Amino acid sequence: QVQLVESGGGLVQAGGSLRLSCAASGNMFSINVMGWYRQAPGKQRELVAAITNGGSTNYADSVKGRFTISSDNAKNTAYLQMNSLKSEDTAVYYCNARRLRIGVVTGDYWGQGTQVTVSS
Repeated sequence: QVQLVESGGGLVQAGGSLRLSCAASGNMFSINVMGWYRQAPGKQRELVAAITNGGSTNYADSVKGRFTISSDNAKNTAYLQMNSLKSEDTAVYYCNARRLRIGVVTGDYWGQGTQVTVSS
C-alpha cells in the first residue's frame, strides 16, 4: 500500500505563488509516475503535471511556463511549484502515484487533496 498526503494549499491572490508537497509512504517499489491532478467544482478532474522516474515531465497546456513538477526520491516527496497563479487555477489538487508493468497499471494511489483558491 502507498499513502499520499498533500500539503501547501491555501488562499493566494492572482499573480502569487504556492508550493504543493506530496509526501509518500508505504511500498513505493516500482512506482513509475508521480502526478498532480486538479478538479474544480462542476468540472472533470484533469492532469496538471506528471513526472516519470526517468525525470520526463508533462504539463497541461494551461499551466505550461507557470507550474513546475519535481520529485525527491530520497524523501519520497513530489512537489508542484505554482507561479503566476490565475483565478482559473482554483481547484482541489490531488497527488497521484502510479505503478505500471509493460503498460498495465498495477497500482494507482491518490492523496486526499488540498484546496487551492486564487482570488482575483
